Amino acid sequence: MGARLLLARHGQTEWHAENRYAGTSEVALTEEGIRQAEALAAYARRVKPDALFCSPQRRARRTIEPAAEALELVPEIVPDLRETHFGIAEGRTRDEVRETDPEAVERFLADPISGAFPGADDPAEAAERGARAIRAIAAATSGTALVVAHNTLLRLTLCQLLGIPLSRYRSVFPRLDNAAVTELEVSGDRTALVRFNLPVEPR
Repeated sequence: MGARLLLARHGQTEWHAENRYAGTSEVALTEEGIRQAEALAAYARRVKPDALFCSPQRRARRTIEPAAEALELVPEIVPDLRETHFGIAEGRTRDEVRETDPEAVERFLADPISGAFPGADDPAEAAERGARAIRAIAAATSGTALVVAHNTLLRLTLCQLLGIPLSRYRSVFPRLDNAAVTELEVSGDRTALVRFNLPVEPR
């Protein structure tokens, strides 16, 4: 039997409404993001994961805090779960990038891997470290784990684990909703996608 991993994106941040690339920037949750974190905690109380893991970034740690308190568990911080850095797009909207470098935006839209924004983390390396982190969590978990991380990192990681070309991550997985849960079963090198982008609401 493999491990059951519940992957969740952090709650809504202050840059969400404008769709700014947060990347490795530290951005606080909004009131709605905090509510989403509480909803995730209510979900965690129902499913009772055996362990908690999260990205070192503040928005992920703030999202998992209510679940940690509810379950009386200490989350393990996993550096490899950090979000990718977006280079010249970091802290900006796509339209703002287009104003100064329209060709960079077109390259990104055509192929987000070979056309990653100048100065950005290598998406293939991000996918590999994300997959490495997920496999390590699965190997260390005898049961169920809740994992809180980030939109792009998790989508790249899902492609890497499921054998989907990385260049298709934006089309196959258009987005992960804030605090929604994607369930995997992981056993060694085998990964099964059980549920994707499941919304969680308090009961």
